[in-house]
Amino acid sequence: MNRRASRIDIYNILETVSSSEQVQLQLKSWRAESMRIGFVPTMGALHEGHISLLRKAQEQCQKVIVSIFVNPTQFNDAKDLSNYPRTLERDSRLLEANGLDLLFVPSAKEMYPNGLQKETYEFGSLTVGMEAANRPGHFDGVATVVSHLFDACSPDVAFFGEKDFQQLQIIRALVSLQNRPIEIVGCPIMREESGLAMSSRNQLLSPEARQNAAVIYKSLKELREQAHKVEPKKLKEDFKEKLKGIPNAELEYIKICDERGLLEVNELNSNEQLRAFAVVRFEGVRLLDNLSLFP
Repeated sequence: MNRRASRIDIYNILETVSSSEQVQLQLKSWRAESMRIGFVPTMGALHEGHISLLRKAQEQCQKVIVSIFVNPTQFNDAKDLSNYPRTLERDSRLLEANGLDLLFVPSAKEMYPNGLQKETYEFGSLTVGMEAANRPGHFDGVATVVSHLFDACSPDVAFFGEKDFQQLQIIRALVSLQNRPIEIVGCPIMREESGLAMSSRNQLLSPEARQNAAVIYKSLKELREQAHKVEPKKLKEDFKEKLKGIPNAELEYIKICDERGLLEVNELNSNEQLRAFAVVRFEGVRLLDNLSLFP
């Protein structure tokens, strides 16, 4: 079977559309039946973490839309954009097997009809550190494409994973800023058997690096165990020490912040909602993880 025929077969199995007008046409039918619409935006290369978002959406909504779009405006590195895994055929089969109602696969032209331009937003302390500091303009690109996707899909509820916790808080701020009647639901991090946070980027790792990367979660758990008796500076130093000697591990940052404003803290207070955030590179692949300190 040739590649073209294979793609047609997939699209016949799972209802897949590529334009906002097609999405709105389907929504009109669902809205006529007063159905609650859930939405899960993704960049594809789906794994069990994405499917957990789909399942959560199916629990809370009558109909669910998933989008797959690798958004160029949120990448600072052209090589990173080029290397990002693209597995549309596999993703389509996975979504069909899990009962998805509608798959939205827009083109860059559909999302950015006037060219790859991103809006500039003011999210206060949410964009002071961590990913915002390490990837300038990243969250403007994220907020821009999510805004376009919300326009296209008009969901009642949208579901995002807590692995990208800074992104989650920014999307909540975006909805508030734009006064959108959309509920944002954060969903727990799904992990591999080793403890490594599930990510589309994991498949870029060698088997050895993938196993070694489990040190991130292990070290975050050990940090949490000490959080009642050790100050943030020492907790972060200990985290760094645990990475020493791990092959191919390069710490980008370890921070302890309050969950609401994502400001780094110098003292720990169990009455506050605090979270540890880490980014570690293995074989050049950026791996994010985080853990609530006082759950």
